[in-house]
Amino acid sequence: MIAEAYRNMYGRDLIEDLRENLSDHFKDVMVGLMYPPPSYDAHELWHAMKGAGTEENCLIDILASRTNGEIFQMKEVYLMQYNSDLQQDIYAETSGHFRDTLMNLTQGNREEGYADPAMAGQDAMVLWEACQQKTGEHKNMLQMILCNKSYQQLWMVFQEFQNISGRDIIDALNECYDDYFRDLLVAIVLCVRDKPSYFAHRLHKAIHECGFHNKTVIRILIARSEIDLMNIRRRYKERYGKALFHDIKHFASGHYEAALLAICAGDTEDY
Repeated sequence: MIAEAYRNMYGRDLIEDLRENLSDHFKDVMVGLMYPPPSYDAHELWHAMKGAGTEENCLIDILASRTNGEIFQMKEVYLMQYNSDLQQDIYAETSGHFRDTLMNLTQGNREEGYADPAMAGQDAMVLWEACQQKTGEHKNMLQMILCNKSYQQLWMVFQEFQNISGRDIIDALNECYDDYFRDLLVAIVLCVRDKPSYFAHRLHKAIHECGFHNKTVIRILIARSEIDLMNIRRRYKERYGKALFHDIKHFASGHYEAALLAICAGDTEDY
């Protein structure tokens, strides 16, 4: 609405003016905030695949965490904004079982609100066999369950997996698989269990283990603002003992710092 009023009053495109008159990461934040959520996801996915190399972690963060409805909207906007098919681009830019799992997620076919306790044990046994056998067929079965079963069903499956194997499924996946395929599977499990905790973990890693990875920090804060960012802040403080505000202030500065803190504050005034 602000962008439309800006065009009506001044005959100019607000996003283009922001791009031309700002710089560095402050510009990235301000421009990113102008996109509606599906457009922002599409924008991030496009740039993750069309730049120099593929930014796999961006694909994981977005596709492992979005609902069916969000995925459908994202695909429509991606086609309109870039005249390109999201699934075709993923197929061209990734490979192996990592690609297969991403392609499955972009179908947006996850069951919703459905749980079958009788099937939970069978699904858990398939996952356990997939961790032991690790054949291509077992990997396909594993990703089909994680990408298509409802969150409610997967909660029961993970508990049954613990009962059958004596191990947490995260530990089993980390031991049995590697590379981005493993990272994607683990991200799906973490999002099923507690999405705010997953993003708190990703923020902490981006801030402390990657020398403040600006792209990741900006993407998560913008994408989760007005959705679950307050819960992400709480999980961050509970898990790491310091407020997200504190860590951002330590590594960012100037207008860039102020913009990130303002996003984190949301409707509160505690920044």
